Amino acid sequence: MESQPEGQDNSMLLKVLRSKIHRATITEAVVDYVGSITIDRRLLSACGMLPGECVLVADLTNAARFETYVVAGPPGSGTICINGAAARLVNVGDLAIIMAFAYVTPEEARDLKPQVVLVDEKNRVKEKLDGASMPGA
Repeated sequence: MESQPEGQDNSMLLKVLRSKIHRATITEAVVDYVGSITIDRRLLSACGMLPGECVLVADLTNAARFETYVVAGPPGSGTICINGAAARLVNVGDLAIIMAFAYVTPEEARDLKPQVVLVDEKNRVKEKLDGASMPGA
């Protein structure tokens, strides 16, 4: 077994970016819903996010940030719908970044390449970046 650098705990986990949808347009905000974010199933497939997964949403228009969970929307619809109480934090037309994270060991973190999807104004996949092509990688 390879020895760990001094002071590094083998059991430590880091929370790192696993996938991201960048500059998505909020298409709906529905307060009277149980909660969550509904995302076009094609976008979920493109970035590797899963229904039920916890995500962090950062609204680029008003700087609001909140956590919720993913619900799959109709494929090809371009849907990005904020549901429940968080719907009060956004407006239709706002731009947002939707991020999913993973808890990994420091060794796994070095090799993790986030799946990043850039979208157009209709939330269609414009470009997919592998982790190596991201700034700072």
